[in-house]
Amino acid sequence: MIAGWLVAVALRLLYLTLRVRLVDHGELFARRRRGEQVLAAFWHDGIALLPLVVTRLGWPGTVNVMLSWHRDAEIAAQAMRHLGIRAVRGSATRGWLGGLRGLLAARTRGDDIAVVPDGPRGPRHQAKDGVVQLARSTGLPLVVVGAAAWPAHRLGSWDRLQVPRPFARVALVLSAPVALPADKAAARAALEAALAEANAEAARAVGAHPA
Repeated sequence: MIAGWLVAVALRLLYLTLRVRLVDHGELFARRRRGEQVLAAFWHDGIALLPLVVTRLGWPGTVNVMLSWHRDAEIAAQAMRHLGIRAVRGSATRGWLGGLRGLLAARTRGDDIAVVPDGPRGPRHQAKDGVVQLARSTGLPLVVVGAAAWPAHRLGSWDRLQVPRPFARVALVLSAPVALPADKAAARAALEAALAEANAEAARAVGAHPA
């Protein structure tokens, strides 16, 4: 799909101008180099910043991210592939079982997994049960990624997607593993709290207001 390729080219050019700062609380880069796999969660509004972990910071592994089946996600999936991230298709409302199988296959291959707890349609910044189920199914420690850019443009979409302006400052905050309580609702709340903290830290690092 040519739209996905064009998005990837535009993002690569934009990424070259950005000033990127990494805060790695969990020493995840070092742990990945030792062969430990990662299950990471990030909010949907940071999806344009996620590829920086691969393209600019040189993540030492192969990342698989689950995206839904609607048309916009197909363009995003193609763009992700051109940026060095594998896309697994599925969502809480369509194709979740197939998506879960794809992520479990990635786990078996030794790849890393990234998931969007509030995707594909929200509500914004509210985690769904699937991420907790995935953490328990894979046995991987769950970490969160906070992402912020300034100056940046916020789209009018449900997620208020942030798109950094050229030469913007970007902060990516990687947490230590998040402890998930046995209770499902408590586990979701713990995940949401960890994401809120990581994104607030990223916003402070670039002088942006958390949104």
